[in-house]
Amino acid sequence: MPTWGQLLQELKRVQEETKQPPFDAVRRRYLTELHSYTKRNTILYATKWTQPGGVGPEDISINEEDVQGLMEVIFEMKTRDLDLVLHSPGGSPEATEAVVTYLRSKFDDIRVIIPHAAMSAATMLACAANRIVMGKYSFLGPIDPQFILQTPLGLQAVPAQAILDQFKRAQEECKDPKVLSSWLPILSQYGPALLVQCDNAIELSRQLVRAWLQKYMLAGKSGGSADKIADELARHESYKSHGRHISLEDAKQLGLVIEPLEADHTFQDKVLSVFHATMHAFAGTPAVKIIENHLGRAYIKMQQQIVIPRQPEVPPSQ
Repeated sequence: MPTWGQLLQELKRVQEETKQPPFDAVRRRYLTELHSYTKRNTILYATKWTQPGGVGPEDISINEEDVQGLMEVIFEMKTRDLDLVLHSPGGSPEATEAVVTYLRSKFDDIRVIIPHAAMSAATMLACAANRIVMGKYSFLGPIDPQFILQTPLGLQAVPAQAILDQFKRAQEECKDPKVLSSWLPILSQYGPALLVQCDNAIELSRQLVRAWLQKYMLAGKSGGSADKIADELARHESYKSHGRHISLEDAKQLGLVIEPLEADHTFQDKVLSVFHATMHAFAGTPAVKIIENHLGRAYIKMQQQIVIPRQPEVPPSQ
């Protein structure tokens, strides 16, 4: 496996030889090599979320647009197995449900490979696989849903369970009229039906993961409880933070079916080469989301850049 620096040198060499941007060519070569080794359909789904760059959440989240991307790269795939190399911060549970429904209509055996991290709704997506491949440096994340609220400090992502807990705390403390004035600015942020939406969002995440685990990963297996896994992954009070990392060993203890990436060093090298080439592409191009298969078919989203034209200088009035 080339190191990060060696891969950077390879990119420079390819650019010098071809006089073309090297990122797509190098990444696709490693995707092809991964497929040649596994003999399985291979799709990369990765977003620029672990690198700086001011990318908006709408560009890197799992959303309805992803089904179109997957339709593009799944076209002409004949066999019913899939390796999905996944690197994502998550996104909409509803969009994730659409993605899972589509993938499962096309493939019977899905292996999700996480070279670095798949968080939130991306963890939910991984739970719809037959098994998950993780390395010692790979992570899942809690699936407790978040709400984007407008606060005096600007837009804030707030865990749904934290909103419910805060409201219960306010109910108790406001029994004393003296503290009511302190709570009013906080409670005024809650719009109509927000508490009901929080309850529904938490239950939706649990229901989806529970159903997918029962139908796919844990089907016919003993020792794992879909209810227990879904409840634990959604338990905000256990993880304290939506960004908390769940390691390979932690995921195994939860009852998920986990295969160690290090069990096959050749496979590990090829997976990490794909991942490192993808990260270099994000660093060197405007791409913020790449959905691509081993055949070279790709759906690539570029960062939207707003250019403000320079206004001509107006001479001072006399």
